[in-house]
Amino acid sequence: MRNRAISLLHEFVEFIPSDIQEGKLYISIPFATATHKCCCGCGKEVVTPLSPTDWKLIFDGQSVSLDPSIGNWSFDCQSHYWIKRNQAIWSYRWSSEQIQSNRAYDRNAKEHYYQKEKILMSSPANPKELLPTPNPPGFLSRLKRWLLK
Repeated sequence: MRNRAISLLHEFVEFIPSDIQEGKLYISIPFATATHKCCCGCGKEVVTPLSPTDWKLIFDGQSVSLDPSIGNWSFDCQSHYWIKRNQAIWSYRWSSEQIQSNRAYDRNAKEHYYQKEKILMSSPANPKELLPTPNPPGFLSRLKRWLLK
């Protein structure tokens, strides 16, 4: 099964149903989540949060894609595939070192992103307060203004 593309039907829903059907990708925009059964056939549910530090959903009006790839490293199957234009396209199996490295990268990326968010949230409400204060005009600027009066 890992050698061929698998078609997925996408369905936009408010709530992810409790009974996930195989071959269906459920997308909840209000809850920023996409869920499907693992494409290898193991039956496990795959939840992909949609956020700046997780997955990005691309909807072209007819099909959906998720970026980056889906790596089910916690499942026995350890399947790895991309969802592009409603197709699950298989990718290569990762080594334990690659998985650990990717997990560390993801943790670091989230920490960095949310640290920036924290700084922005604690910034003044008035955006003008974020602008640097201009330096007082120098002697030549004051002289020029005085001469032009």
